Amino acid sequence: MSWILASLVSAFFLGCYDLSIKHAVRGNAVLPVLFFATLCSAVVWALVMAGQAMVPGHFPAMLAVPSLTAAQHLQLLLKSAIVASSWLCSYFAVKHLPVSIAAPIRATGPVWTLIGALLLLRERPSFLETFGISLTLISFVGLSFAGKREGIHFHRDKWIGWLVAGTLFNAVSALYDKFLLGSAGFTASTVQAWFSVYLACLFLPFAVGWKLRWWTRHEFHWRWSIPLISGALLIADFLYFEALRNPDALISLVSSFRRGSTLVAFAGGVYLYRETNIRQKLPAVIGVLLGIVLTILG
Repeated sequence: MSWILASLVSAFFLGCYDLSIKHAVRGNAVLPVLFFATLCSAVVWALVMAGQAMVPGHFPAMLAVPSLTAAQHLQLLLKSAIVASSWLCSYFAVKHLPVSIAAPIRATGPVWTLIGALLLLRERPSFLETFGISLTLISFVGLSFAGKREGIHFHRDKWIGWLVAGTLFNAVSALYDKFLLGSAGFTASTVQAWFSVYLACLFLPFAVGWKLRWWTRHEFHWRWSIPLISGALLIADFLYFEALRNPDALISLVSSFRRGSTLVAFAGGVYLYRETNIRQKLPAVIGVLLGIVLTILG
């Protein structure tokens, strides 16, 4: 599978992931949702690694997880810490914001990734690619006007701030992924396996704190969408990591292609959650998608 196709298929499952998050956290305690969703992923990879140890040579090469040094484990632990920070911010924000608002805001990630890629990785996208990603940021401004109709004032709504912070952490994670899968030489399966295990470990203290009522908290209700969060993300991330392993792949472009998830999430917000002010939000969403198209054409 080419890195462009892998990125686009990853975008579809990423959109399903966004919709599953909204269903899981709506009127629900966020921290247990985070823990159980990551635990599902960790269990899947723990079973794969245990199977490889017991019956070596009977698993597909793409699922192979070789042994690592202590330094390599620390590198993957850092990856998990960055993502944990992103998810803590994003999940709480998605709980309080319409998915038709949250998904396009998260789609501005490539703008920050592009800036990081230009500064750190010396990537040089074309003028059309740069214009396409810039259009995403302009669309963010347009979305803020639509949000006012629902009482969401971008400049002073704390959940918008949380979502922007989560998006910035996600951009840092994207840049670090390129290092892990490129310069550091990790395989996609290795990153995803240990990242999933360490992420569950990082969220465990938060889940324990919630259970012991160390702070004022909401009640938790198990929902079928919690394992769907894990399944959709496992597929989306595996394809994403495979795309990044291609030496021709530019992190700024892979991240842009993945923003096609906005279309899936926006449509789901309309048909599944009956969200309002769609006509006012649609131009901004179209702007995000047009930015992706221009990036591809570039």
